[in-house]
Amino acid sequence: MLFLSALVACACLSGCHGKTGQRSFEIPEEFDTAKQYEITFWAKNDTNKTQTRIYENAIAAFEELYPNITVNMRLYTDYGRIYNDVITNISTDTTPNVCITYPDHIATYLTGGDTVVPLNGLFDDEKYGLGGSEVLFDAPAKEEIIPQFLEECSFGGTYYAIPYMRSTEACYVNKTFVEKLGYELPDVLTWDFVWEVSDAAAKKNADGTFALNGQNVMIPFLYKSTDNMMIQMLKQKDAGYSTPDGEIQIFSDTTEELLYNIADHVKKGAFSTFKISSYPANFLNAGQCVFAVDSTAGATWMGTDAPLIDISADKIVEFETAVLPVPQFDPEHPQMISQGPSVCVFNKADPQEVLASWLFAQYLLTNEVQIAYSETEGYVPVTAKAQQSPEYRDYLARSGEDNAAHYRVKIEAAELLLDHTDDTFVTPVFNGSASLRDAAGQLIEHVTKSVRRKQTVDETYMKDLYADITSLYHLEQGVSQGGGSLAGKADLGPLPPTAVALLAALAAAWALILLYALRRVWKKRRGEK
Repeated sequence: MLFLSALVACACLSGCHGKTGQRSFEIPEEFDTAKQYEITFWAKNDTNKTQTRIYENAIAAFEELYPNITVNMRLYTDYGRIYNDVITNISTDTTPNVCITYPDHIATYLTGGDTVVPLNGLFDDEKYGLGGSEVLFDAPAKEEIIPQFLEECSFGGTYYAIPYMRSTEACYVNKTFVEKLGYELPDVLTWDFVWEVSDAAAKKNADGTFALNGQNVMIPFLYKSTDNMMIQMLKQKDAGYSTPDGEIQIFSDTTEELLYNIADHVKKGAFSTFKISSYPANFLNAGQCVFAVDSTAGATWMGTDAPLIDISADKIVEFETAVLPVPQFDPEHPQMISQGPSVCVFNKADPQEVLASWLFAQYLLTNEVQIAYSETEGYVPVTAKAQQSPEYRDYLARSGEDNAAHYRVKIEAAELLLDHTDDTFVTPVFNGSASLRDAAGQLIEHVTKSVRRKQTVDETYMKDLYADITSLYHLEQGVSQGGGSLAGKADLGPLPPTAVALLAALAAAWALILLYALRRVWKKRRGEK
């Protein structure tokens, strides 16, 4: 009996990893302004002090409107760290109140119980919903949020986030080099054009320097996010990636064909990736790259006059920068990925605390925050209210006026998304969709590395690659098997070391208890006292 109890106790503790217990959230009829609330806000920042000040100003302005709410901000350098910390804190019920994150990540958060607040009711609440009568600031109404951006935050028929900023990918082109090679830059790039020009740019002189730039280094085509590269290629080919229910479709003949094509151009020295070679902007600005694909949010690093440059001034090469959509297979029907951070609210025991958190999350959609933040990089505001405001239209109209706030490349990158919002798409969100995204990029990374290492890329290689990626990212049976887009067991990774130590100690303690009990029984049977 004691042994059975020990097993049950350990099993219960193990099963608690990633669970908070089921809690439902009901919107309070009134917000209690007489009570003090302290909420935590986790946000991502690339050491951009301007963005930090925007967050700080937003918090100060919000706290002035709601003096009974204190917002404590914690900044992270990347979204992966936020994701890992949220997953870790789910097990101890110490998640933040408000968090900037991605829908793929939220799908995994939800497997820990009702950790994230569903927002459908809050959106429509007359008092405290989007643009509600009791909200103390000029919040946008639901219909004023760009529909494509808002839809990204809905999965399983429920909204679990609000969009914060949106970007897409752009191809930043050294137009000077393209014309030097004898080509004319089209309005929309095709894959055939980019590969042809990149192959030509990889040619060398007799002394081993590159003919195009006279330098020892030239990577004609550099891609920052290879997961986006594969996902967009498949979408443009109308090939499978995944279904909303989590069915994996990426391991197809189309994917194999794309990988063989990439391998051919890697052999010619025409292509590499960020993970292998480093930031595309650094090579572009040094005259060592022709086509650099990165987020529109990275536009402030791109070009001769970029306000943010990571290389020394003596390495910068003068050239004309063009900002174009990513390469297409069908330029008449472009397909571009929509990406960017969203904001979710975590469930807590006190509904008033959740409401306070929701009010702050909603404040991030105000024109003041949206416009200020979008002007720091190539993001666009997520509301029509902000996009159509005189202030934002004036900002766009002043493109090229200076190389700081109105840096031409940055504004053109934002306009690229504004002009192509209807051409954007998102991938299905489910528990494990983040792993599938990583797997998509690793297919390209592995092939590129293998070619550079002079390995043979053939049918046997592809078969082994598919098996390795499937195993590495646990895609053997589909990442969300047995019940829809948000079903399945949470893959929250291994237990934290402290939890492992606790379970080991408990198991040892129960083992000693069991041994003591058995010894007592043995003694009693022998008639010993």
